[in-house]
Amino acid sequence: MRKLLIANRGEIARRIQRTAREMGIATVAVFSEPDRDAPFVHEADEAFALGGASPAESYLRIDAIVEAARRTGADAIHPGYGFLSENAAFAAACGDGELTFVGPPPEVVAAMGSKLEAKRRMQRAGVPQLPSRELRDGASPAELARLAGELGLPIVVKASAGGGGRGMRVVHSAAELAEAVASARREALSAFGDDTVYLERYLEAARHIEVQIFGDAHGRVIHLYERECSIQRRHQKIIEESPSVALTPALSATIRAAAVAAGEAIGYRNAGTVEFLLTPAGEFFFLEVNTRLQVEHPVTECVTGLDLVRLQIEVARGGALPAQEAVPPLRGHAIEARLYAEDARCGFAPSTGTFHRFAFAPASGLRLDSGVEDGSEVSVHYDPMLAKVIAWAPTRAEAAAKLADTLARAQLHGPHTIRDLLVRILRHPEFIAGATDTHFLQRHPPEVLGEPLCDAAGERLHALAATLALQAARRARAGALASIPSGWRNVPSQDQAQAFEGSWGRLDVRYRFGREGLRAEVNGNALDGIRVHVCGESEVDLEVSAVRHRYAVHTVGERVFVDSALGASDLRELPRFAEPELELAAGSLVAPMPGVVKQIYVTVGARVARGDLLLVLEAMKTEVPIRAPHAGTLTEIRATVGAQVTAGAILAVIEAETASAQS
Repeated sequence: MRKLLIANRGEIARRIQRTAREMGIATVAVFSEPDRDAPFVHEADEAFALGGASPAESYLRIDAIVEAARRTGADAIHPGYGFLSENAAFAAACGDGELTFVGPPPEVVAAMGSKLEAKRRMQRAGVPQLPSRELRDGASPAELARLAGELGLPIVVKASAGGGGRGMRVVHSAAELAEAVASARREALSAFGDDTVYLERYLEAARHIEVQIFGDAHGRVIHLYERECSIQRRHQKIIEESPSVALTPALSATIRAAAVAAGEAIGYRNAGTVEFLLTPAGEFFFLEVNTRLQVEHPVTECVTGLDLVRLQIEVARGGALPAQEAVPPLRGHAIEARLYAEDARCGFAPSTGTFHRFAFAPASGLRLDSGVEDGSEVSVHYDPMLAKVIAWAPTRAEAAAKLADTLARAQLHGPHTIRDLLVRILRHPEFIAGATDTHFLQRHPPEVLGEPLCDAAGERLHALAATLALQAARRARAGALASIPSGWRNVPSQDQAQAFEGSWGRLDVRYRFGREGLRAEVNGNALDGIRVHVCGESEVDLEVSAVRHRYAVHTVGERVFVDSALGASDLRELPRFAEPELELAAGSLVAPMPGVVKQIYVTVGARVARGDLLLVLEAMKTEVPIRAPHAGTLTEIRATVGAQVTAGAILAVIEAETASAQS
């Protein structure tokens, strides 16, 4: 293996490049148009343009990727995860092109790529199963109701192909089932090119446990211990750790042995993960086999000291795995947090834009696997995961504290992220006690846990620091008397004013410098005992009421980002004299984010009730339902199926019903 083409993007492409470089293997990146200037493209030895923007036009094109390997002289392909990583046709195409596929053989990928076929094989191997029912195309509402009755509610609709929580819908009533099946089919087709779905009994309070396995061409299958991935949103993991605190030594041995048996039953080769659900009573049930490297593989690397990508490459070259007894013992504890460009307070709506600063302070035991850096653009076309932040420590408590502190101190200046949510989860008493399950975010609403770490009082201090930094910048640009602070008065008179919009509302800062020093108030509340130690464009050292903080200030246009021990603020500088704004027509329904209109369910003139599904947007591989905010009559539809819309674009207009009409 001399040259490795990586059929993926973002942080996993960079991760694979890192190991390949250490092994003396050249790398080739493939990229879409939106990714032309992405870090993984610049860091590869060579890069090949696939064209297009959507996955279907770029990273899902088997012919284009195989051609890229031929034209660059690559002799191997690593699929990463997602996209084509669990596509048997792709694995077969690599073999047909005399390319080494760094993954399982096509027949194993095909068998396990279908969750339905995987369940059949695991049943034959004696691995515990949850009851499920297959769905034929065009199943009638009556048939769906019958199947739901056989399984018992709640049930989950699952895509047979792919993973990562795509194409999954939990259903609690028979009335929801038809819409859930249709929605899951659309999302599965978009993400995996296969709209096959099935129904399965849903466990309400289970833990998600998975076992990392490896197989080689010599018939050996081993495990590299387990990971717990119970904290999820939209059935997609956001925090993963190893080892699991839920398993006793005996249960650990049993579930690891079941995973190895599953691998042996299918003749597994290369890296794979066998996933289970664990009940409070200690019963476990097979979920699926992921025939690829997992997003969360770094936690296994941290607790074993093994490089799983290196191990994948060595196995793909024909190398033999060590015996199970030779696998390094677990050491310490590792926790990974997935950082997404989403707003947890708004239903995890994806967020797009430019990261003006993306910085984490280095620390012992800390690892950052990132797909973005300063200046990176987050587009609507791909999964919104930005980075994985991993902390290792001798104990679980220390690892959680270290990871929370690292995330809290990061400077993330750009789109919304779920950083604050992750920090609060890691500091939550239930998480610290190890008492979590897949319903954690149902018990603890994300709109509460996702609130800014910087509270309203802290944001007022951030507003003052931002004001002083802006004033310092203005004085630095002044043509005369630059050394005199802005707002200086020999005799107290009119104050200087600065206004911002922040997470907690409008912030009006009034201040003046005089012989007595700085006097200031925010939203009419005077701040006492102010002492300014440092006042620069990017740093303010401020003492208020005998408490001193240092504030890092970063100004980009009208946005002012402030970071301190109090948290982070994204402030929008308000103009002194506001421009009159155009008002939206009454009843206008606007797009909450950029996206593509996938379905429209209503027509002009229709009467709708509050909560009725009007249309569906797709952004970052996720379907976002747009529902009626109130009852009324649909007077306009401005969206069309397949159209790309911007955030804030008017999608439809609903004329609200009067109180008399509603009665």
